[in-house]
Amino acid sequence: QVQLVESGGGLVQAGGSLRLSCATSGRTGGSDRMGWFRQAPGKERDLVAAISWNGMPTYYDDSVKGRFTISRDYAKNTVYLEMTSLKPEDAAIYYCAVRIAATGTYDYWGQGTQVTVSS
Repeated sequence: QVQLVESGGGLVQAGGSLRLSCATSGRTGGSDRMGWFRQAPGKERDLVAAISWNGMPTYYDDSVKGRFTISRDYAKNTVYLEMTSLKPEDAAIYYCAVRIAATGTYDYWGQGTQVTVSS
């Protein structure tokens, strides 16, 4: 059973920074990448960034390019999302997820961590 636990969310002023962490445990065989998603109230859950198991970022949404960085620490089984120059529109619940290679779908999810950005 795969378990994902996000942390690091909170309240920050516009222009500030936060680092989100996603600790993983359990067998993740068959997966090829991990992603960070976000969902604001009344909106769909969107992919923000993704990283392959070899540590190469594979995707950044246009709205976060140049401001967010996804990375992973194999020794700690943790994936990070470094967020800088935060804007009020970045406020959302952020989720990490594991993608299964065979289906191309993100099948395992964490519980989410809230990010609030004050203007």
